Amino acid sequence: MNKKLNDIQGVIFDYGGTIDTNSRHWAEVLWSKYEEFQVPVDKQSFREAYVHGERTLARVPLVKPEHNFRDVLCIKTRIQIDFLVDGGKLSREDADAKKYAACIAESCYDYVLEVLKRTRPVVETLSRRYRLVLVSNFYGNIQTILKDFGLFSFFSDIIESSVVGVRKPDPAIYRLGVEAMGFPAGNVLVVGDSFSKDVVPAKKVGCKVAWLKGEGWGNEETDESLPDVIIGDLPDLLPYLL
Repeated sequence: MNKKLNDIQGVIFDYGGTIDTNSRHWAEVLWSKYEEFQVPVDKQSFREAYVHGERTLARVPLVKPEHNFRDVLCIKTRIQIDFLVDGGKLSREDADAKKYAACIAESCYDYVLEVLKRTRPVVETLSRRYRLVLVSNFYGNIQTILKDFGLFSFFSDIIESSVVGVRKPDPAIYRLGVEAMGFPAGNVLVVGDSFSKDVVPAKKVGCKVAWLKGEGWGNEETDESLPDVIIGDLPDLLPYLL
């Protein structure tokens, strides 16, 4: 039987990898689509393209505030495919003819819509009882995405890295989340999928943490004694709080 977290007054949610994929790292989601659409590259080449894409988006403001998640995915996949073409890993003719970037982006968007059928009700249910704040590394358009997916109204405040000027794993971003929450850190539960970017910094701030442990990316060092709760599926959080 789950031990209830009776002293929680508010919940801070991570977004990417938590609400939108229910614990799957986005690199793994994208790679599964590369395989589905039979893009003729190996996983290491994909990883290089993925990292290049994330670094590009962190450096260049290609994502605009009005972009929804389909737009973001189209930008990401286009950068990745162009990188693979420019690196000689993929032919331009093949990439254009088979519309890899567009097909992968659209399929990923549909995937999120399916996942949200499971995760959105959890957020909605908790919003009726707790104050919710979102803390996310994102591109300046998280409000547009939340509105597009019918999630925006559940959160009383949003702390977005590109807006506040601090990114996970810096604990300062979670400190901002706690300040927005208005409760002592010890009475705030943080829910996130990344051990290094969510669990560790949230604990440093003094929050309770529910680790949504799933399909990560790489060999990240973890310590299962650090989080207060470990779950593998977001709905499993509810018995701890209701």
